[in-house]
Amino acid sequence: MTTYPDKPLRPPLLVTISVWQALFLREANTRLSSGRGSTVWLLGEPILHTVIMLLLFTFLRVKVVGGIDVLAWLIIGLTFFKVFKNPGTQGQNAISANKVLFTYRQVKPVDTVLVRVFLEGFLVLLVILIIAGAAIGLFNVALWPDDMGMVVLAFFGLWLMGLGYALITSVAIDLVPELGKIFNIMMTPLYMGSGAIIPLSGISEPYRSWLMYNPMAHGLEVARAGVSSSYHVILGTNIAYLYECALVAIFFGLALHLRFQTKLLTQ
Repeated sequence: MTTYPDKPLRPPLLVTISVWQALFLREANTRLSSGRGSTVWLLGEPILHTVIMLLLFTFLRVKVVGGIDVLAWLIIGLTFFKVFKNPGTQGQNAISANKVLFTYRQVKPVDTVLVRVFLEGFLVLLVILIIAGAAIGLFNVALWPDDMGMVVLAFFGLWLMGLGYALITSVAIDLVPELGKIFNIMMTPLYMGSGAIIPLSGISEPYRSWLMYNPMAHGLEVARAGVSSSYHVILGTNIAYLYECALVAIFFGLALHLRFQTKLLTQ
């Protein structure tokens, strides 16, 4: 009888990377082919939203906001808020959407959230580049960054905030599904209070200072300042605040995943 040596076990890191690769391909295929026009809608939704808001600002005869063209101001605000929103809202449903995969012991709930958040960040980056390129080429909008470092800092900080949000809400929604409706409602005040479509500079004190507790407002302000050095940044803007909130949210989210991992796998 012929005997074969035992197949060597792969290091845990390689197993994790393989799991992430497989999950990424699965998530990308699902995300881009989930319905008719789903790929087109990735671009169409922010463009349509920008056009509607531009028409409103035009009706109000507003051409400049904070020292930059209103179209550039809107494009930056709407697209960069999605750097937080899309990973956050898509990531919060990652566990429930991948329950069937937990029969494989290599796949953990946190893996599904991490991969989905990374995919959404990548897709939003593509959307930003396409919309910015089209705006520069077709309408001569000043969207080429004066300080690329600030833009990258804002993008990565908002993405990390989306990751932290997704890690926390994914556990909460899986344990208490009714919380999903509350989190969806919460996204609206976060959006309105971030300065994506409403200039926070036009809001009087002390309400403006209250709105600046929203970490996304800091990310959008830094992104706009990075694109145009002539932009008048709101007093109190601090990119470090965004990163501090993001890191706290990520730490808390990972702690929740570690604490409830068994329940997430079996529920």
